[in-house]
Amino acid sequence: MAKDFNSITGGKGLTVAPSPLNEVKLDLGIILAVGVLLLLVQGRALDSLSLQLLLLLSYGLLGMVWIVIRTRRAMTQFNRARKQYPDGP
Repeated sequence: MAKDFNSITGGKGLTVAPSPLNEVKLDLGIILAVGVLLLLVQGRALDSLSLQLLLLLSYGLLGMVWIVIRTRRAMTQFNRARKQYPDGP
């Protein structure tokens, strides 16, 4: 059976298009995965409902701040590189 060279991945396997935000996407995926695990475990780790809510709220806020900082840093680097090479590399 012949390979279809018109496929989206081109036969290379699973790939991601180059983007300045790929590292931020990876961080977001890790934060979400850990958040789901924390959501599952926090009920057994803490007895107080207010402490559970405080734990989840603080984790969510810290994750949000981390993503905002990483996104701003990535976009600053991207804009700096774009200004350095206005017509492309």
